[in-house]
Amino acid sequence: MDYTHTPYFRVGRASDLRGTDKLIYRLLEILPGFLSWGTILGTVFLSFFFPIWAAYFIIAFDTYWILKTVYLSFHLRHNWKRIKFNLKLNWREMLSKMKYEHIFHLIILPYYTEDLVVVEHSVKALLETDYDKSKMILVLATEEKGEEKPQEIAKFIEKHYGGKFGYFLTTTHPKDTLGEMPGKGSNISYAAEESRRLILDEHNLSYRDVVVSAFDVDTVAYKEYFLCLTWHFLTNPNPFKVSFQPVPFYNNNIWYAPAFSRVSAGSSTFWQMMQQERPEKLATFSSHSVSFQSLYEIGYWQKNMVSEDSRIFWNLFLAHNGDYSVVPLSYPVSMDANLAPTTWQTVKNIYKQHRRWAWGVENIPYMLFGFIKNKKIPWGTKLRAAFVQVEGFWSLATNPLMIFMLGWLPVLLGGMRFNQTILSYNLPMFTRNMMLFSMIGLVLSAMIYISFLPERPKNFKSTNTFFMVLQWLLIPITITIFGAIPGLDAQTRLMFGRYMGFWVTPKHRK
Repeated sequence: MDYTHTPYFRVGRASDLRGTDKLIYRLLEILPGFLSWGTILGTVFLSFFFPIWAAYFIIAFDTYWILKTVYLSFHLRHNWKRIKFNLKLNWREMLSKMKYEHIFHLIILPYYTEDLVVVEHSVKALLETDYDKSKMILVLATEEKGEEKPQEIAKFIEKHYGGKFGYFLTTTHPKDTLGEMPGKGSNISYAAEESRRLILDEHNLSYRDVVVSAFDVDTVAYKEYFLCLTWHFLTNPNPFKVSFQPVPFYNNNIWYAPAFSRVSAGSSTFWQMMQQERPEKLATFSSHSVSFQSLYEIGYWQKNMVSEDSRIFWNLFLAHNGDYSVVPLSYPVSMDANLAPTTWQTVKNIYKQHRRWAWGVENIPYMLFGFIKNKKIPWGTKLRAAFVQVEGFWSLATNPLMIFMLGWLPVLLGGMRFNQTILSYNLPMFTRNMMLFSMIGLVLSAMIYISFLPERPKNFKSTNTFFMVLQWLLIPITITIFGAIPGLDAQTRLMFGRYMGFWVTPKHRK
């Protein structure tokens, strides 16, 4: 039986199911939050009633964390070197030895309330890329719901830039469509189908020759991005069983963003860089590319949930019975760091954006439920994928809290008897020393971050570059406030069935 035709393939949440299936899915939704809260509350419980056990657990946890940090730092360094190498490569020369003129690139730019300056910047960047524009299809995906501004922007872009692409299309996603959640997934799915109907079929373009790039509207493609993507597509043994993932650099407005926003954005980039060196752990994120043929076969992106960027990977993974993966491009695209008119609004926007990213935890019950239902996926593949995803979301929500906040609990809660032990005396020093040792990695982070910065604006002083280095001292704060807490927030909401809708990150430029 084709798994894509089962009632489980497009499930968004437990309420989409009935009977025993609904109960199983609901328990799987509870699992991530249960594990994270169990770890945190378990540490508090042990610290109060069994402080010696808690101290040994914290020492073991700190050791695990520092070893993991060192391990990931090596991956970060390797990907840094790989990206610099790829940016220097002549991808056109790489492609000159093969036939690639038949490959079309369909770029979907969905937007809702963004200003013209944001959309126009991304469109201009596409025109500056080194690829035959007659082989590029630009689709502006707007929403019927809301103001008329998106339609006005689309008309402006079409008038000034539409004729410079091989094909240009504006789509308007209908509002209040039954079975859909308003958001990027439903919008770009509609845009992809309209593109098939009005462009690909009308001009007899083979689905197998079209590569779709689903970009956020602020995505700025680097000059040779589509040449690099085309090379990877043509050299892959089976390009219809892989997605292609660039590295997101949040550089568009980086000099104007406050320090905590820059560190938060840089941390997100570093995580994606480390994942690029571990492709077996990689899932699609934010802006990504995939064959139109692969998308068409499964009905495009899922329309009834929030995290369409990573869900499309799991849709394809289940549809191909586990024989699907992500190809890391180790090549960047640039996007906006979070910036709002006021500092406090920037703080709130960063938190909401990271909570939405952390809402990718909704893929865990979907993935595990799919593994239960799809018997064709090998058990080894299921176990590896399940462990990677569950451990990843558990680490996000617990590790910073455990390292920077809970490591002192046995001393605070253990009572007089525990505080008279040598272990009680050494635990704070051990925790402190482990944190200080881990800070060495900040030097590497600062070096890598500085190397990828765009040119400093003329109205900024050279001292601003120094503060770009010094800002990494904020990392213990940012990974806790903008990492662990929104991660725990998202998992708690899922655990109690308080499902989130799609929140559009406001784009602000100075």
